[in-house]
Amino acid sequence: MYDQTIATVGELRAALDRYDPATPVRFAQQPGYPLEYTVGRVACTPEDAEGDGTPPTDPPVVWIGEGDQVGSLPAIAADALGWTR
Repeated sequence: MYDQTIATVGELRAALDRYDPATPVRFAQQPGYPLEYTVGRVACTPEDAEGDGTPPTDPPVVWIGEGDQVGSLPAIAADALGWTR
């Protein structure tokens, strides 16, 4: 289990590296009322953003978007994430 905040793409890759690449991936949200979502679009700003042609001055940030709501998060997943139900 990865017990710390993941702040970079490298840390996310390292946290996922031990799992089979064919394993389904979900995004869990709202510990008080846990729900599960598919992972939506992944984008990087400023390079993926539609701009006015001004060269970017901000450092890049990768964004992982929320996909479709699948349903309530199973209790076993909430327990694995350290959330109480």
